[in-house]
Amino acid sequence: MALDSETLDQLLDSVVRFVRDRLVPLEHKIAEDDAIPADVKQDIRDMGLFGLSIPQEYGGLGLDMAEEVLVAFELGQTSPAFRSLIGTNNGIGSQGIIMDGTETQKRAYLPRLASGEIISAFALTEPEAGSDAGSLRTTARRDGDSFVLNGTKRYITNAPKAGLFTVMARTDPDKPGGSGVSAFIVEAGSP
Repeated sequence: MALDSETLDQLLDSVVRFVRDRLVPLEHKIAEDDAIPADVKQDIRDMGLFGLSIPQEYGGLGLDMAEEVLVAFELGQTSPAFRSLIGTNNGIGSQGIIMDGTETQKRAYLPRLASGEIISAFALTEPEAGSDAGSLRTTARRDGDSFVLNGTKRYITNAPKAGLFTVMARTDPDKPGGSGVSAFIVEAGSP
């Protein structure tokens, strides 16, 4: 659901000021420390930036793609570390749940992603397959009502901070390419 133009303009003005006054002055510190200060993360949460594209009914701002791009453009005026922090919550970390998740999954995860309570990560890339979903070696085997995933992933943005992972794994070894691959929601710390 798109915002009315006045509300969108207010959001963009807030983001422009935040980037200029708060984020740009921190660029060197972020680069030196390789970390975003907790108070800045809280400011990002308070502005609703973790939930740009998550529907309002789940606590997000509900921006459409064009609106999200306008916000991303303004965030692009500073270190990519800031966009990276919120990017997966707004993109590949939440969109699979929005499009294909059950209502139970949506209620369990989307409000927590939108608020920044949890950070998401998308686990596709593998040592042997790169980011080619059709060549994945990670497997998922049904075990009762659950699945057991086995494999190795790498280059996963936000992995050290993530509380929720979307993991791509091969569920049907007889289907060629990506057609035998499924996405799984995996909470950090799962066995």
